Amino acid sequence: MPRGRYSLHDPHDHTPLGEEHFHCAPGPSGWRYVSQTTTPSGDPAGSVDLALDDLGRPIRLELHAGSWQVRGAALDGVTWVRTDPTGTHATEGNVPAHAFTGTSPAFLIATARLLRLTPGSSAARVRLVAFTDPVLAPRTLDQSWALVNSEAHPTDNGPLTVDEYQVSALDTGEQHMIHIAGDVVLAAPGIELEALESPPSNWPDPTS
Repeated sequence: MPRGRYSLHDPHDHTPLGEEHFHCAPGPSGWRYVSQTTTPSGDPAGSVDLALDDLGRPIRLELHAGSWQVRGAALDGVTWVRTDPTGTHATEGNVPAHAFTGTSPAFLIATARLLRLTPGSSAARVRLVAFTDPVLAPRTLDQSWALVNSEAHPTDNGPLTVDEYQVSALDTGEQHMIHIAGDVVLAAPGIELEALESPPSNWPDPTS
């Protein structure tokens, strides 16, 4: 069960946004990621609880940022309920999209798992609903993902395969690179892996 800490910063001006303390693990029916986020001063900022099925689809999402809350799942596309800080108003949304995304590294791992790309295969287009901090406002976006390289690196615990993805925003054409090993993001825009207490988990083969 990987457990560790990411530092988060603005990908454009590198302003520190805080840290995300996480643990995650595959299971017989999918994968789960749980984290607590903090501000740059160390104060609690929110939490992430994401569960995927064995095909990488989000079967449960619960996000907290400040006093805002989102609960969602893959249902007729993706469906969610967003609750305001007072708890008196809840807004439901539904979009014909594939999955969710946001500032947490969990969403990068989830999208990579959903697409299951192989080196040399064509880029895949994916529609996502992003929840934007600090109020978890929903926004639908389209991305193109391509697995440009997959390389095994020797470690004390055996070979570690690092996948390098090129992700393109289809509305702006902006491109960036993401490096993922198993169920841990090694580096991505705005994300740095600062500590990892155990090796990344290998994904179980759903066909076995």
